[in-house]
Amino acid sequence: MMTAGAVPMMAAMMLPGALPATVRAARAAGRPLAAPLFAGSYLVVWTLVGLAIYVLYRPPAPAVAAVLIAAAVLYELTPQARACRRRCRAELRSGARFGAWCFGSSIGLMAVFVAIDPMSLPLMCAVGAVALIQKELLTR
Repeated sequence: MMTAGAVPMMAAMMLPGALPATVRAARAAGRPLAAPLFAGSYLVVWTLVGLAIYVLYRPPAPAVAAVLIAAAVLYELTPQARACRRRCRAELRSGARFGAWCFGSSIGLMAVFVAIDPMSLPLMCAVGAVALIQKELLTR
């Protein structure tokens, strides 16, 4: 069963992926409030994603879940997903723009998350870890 707790959990799940970019943005800006503004606007994007999932979520039938997972795997192999990952790593002007590119790079992961169980803490940790690895290691 999905609860309203999924909204902040979604934002918290994706926050570790923003920490390296937040540090880079703060160094580049050289202003004390740059890091909290960057991280805050990034979290707004992921809070909106979590809110959309919460409002629209209906547990999928097993066949639909299988199709979602297959589509997610295929999406991860597309040039669009790779381009979003590169932009997610490189885009530092605003946390919201960074968050939007990161959402584009993580759509496949989000589909798996929704297909399996959006309230699973272990799955949430795994998705967050995979997103961080994709952003920081696979785009170099």
